[in-house]
Amino acid sequence: MNSRIEQQLQRDAGIPHTYYEILVRLSEAPDGRLRMSELAVATLGSRSRLSHAVNRLEQNGWVRREGIESDRRGQVAILTDLGRQKLVETAPGHVDEVRKSIFDALTEEQVEHLYDVCATLARHSGDTVDRAVWERR
Repeated sequence: MNSRIEQQLQRDAGIPHTYYEILVRLSEAPDGRLRMSELAVATLGSRSRLSHAVNRLEQNGWVRREGIESDRRGQVAILTDLGRQKLVETAPGHVDEVRKSIFDALTEEQVEHLYDVCATLARHSGDTVDRAVWERR
């Protein structure tokens, strides 16, 4: 399943899933910006791997970095207009592949159970699951 999703992103958008995830996380953040340390946690990646990915996204003009005045060592990653456009172009194909790879294989009852499990795990970790996102699938 993961390889199908990765292949779809590479084939249709020319980016790995990690880059897509970074663009998504930034698009969901206030003003399209997150501290690099927060972005590393959100994408479950190491700081060095994230730094490499953000370098590549910067080269494409999809993300830019700025220093933080109050923290000389800190930086924020900021989604650019080009990055937002890349996400808009990429998302429909990605969502379709996720739907085919995961949700189309499950019954409605199984999807409901999956939601319950994910919501329980999210609450346990102090996070939330947006019910509306599940209903849009």
